[in-house]
Amino acid sequence: MLPSTSDLIKKYDLNAKKSLGQNFILDKNFTDKIARAAGDLSGATVIEIGPGPGSLTRSILDAGVKKLIVVEKDERCLELLKEFQEFYGDRIEIVNGDALTFQLPNFPSKIIANLPYNIGTTLLFKWLKNTSRIESLHLMLQKEVVQRIVAKPNENHYGRLAVMVNFLCKTRMVFEVGSKVFTPPPKVTSAIVEIIPREKPLDDVEFSKLEKVVAAAFNQRRKMLKSSLKSIFKNPEEDLREVGIKPDLRPENLTIEQFCRLAQKI
Repeated sequence: MLPSTSDLIKKYDLNAKKSLGQNFILDKNFTDKIARAAGDLSGATVIEIGPGPGSLTRSILDAGVKKLIVVEKDERCLELLKEFQEFYGDRIEIVNGDALTFQLPNFPSKIIANLPYNIGTTLLFKWLKNTSRIESLHLMLQKEVVQRIVAKPNENHYGRLAVMVNFLCKTRMVFEVGSKVFTPPPKVTSAIVEIIPREKPLDDVEFSKLEKVVAAAFNQRRKMLKSSLKSIFKNPEEDLREVGIKPDLRPENLTIEQFCRLAQKI
């Protein structure tokens, strides 16, 4: 029988490393809830980033996943994770490596992860460039980051992250996560976000062009677009009018489709 997460942590003398952005979850009822949020896993290949002591790992495997690939940078956790291989067999594959350099499989897989806070958005932007290899993402992030991902135009959290993610994917906040479920408890509230790649982007504009326009606009988000876009358009006021956008609007007022029309002008 596989020991409990608490017993494994004691056995291998593990403590969460702040430098790796680690916070462990010990409550299996809670990690089961995260695994259930990802839907039917019975025929799926799932990738888990940063399994640590394996609390979420255990829930994913118990949910009947066909294949689980765990990517762990912290070498202290590797011996612990080998106990999962002994118990669950070849349904689990352990990769000792950095999530930022890990290459996704060439077929669609589900990503389920309690992401380290210090690399969450960086990883997300990396994955956005490989959406053909992703069936779905269910990620635990800081609540504020999740709010920025799911935000709509004219909302406080609406910005570059919401535009770029929702250009390629459908998103929703699944549920909030209080700090008490973590060891050690972080100073911030977390949340689970569901990200499902669209069959095709909202527009056929190049991702890099859209990213350029959106970055220029939101880097000076308090300025009107006719001012903030001077870095990429010679006559932004004229270009804005040509695509039906009022030059005195601010970036948070624009829909993703309007940003796409602007990006087509580059």
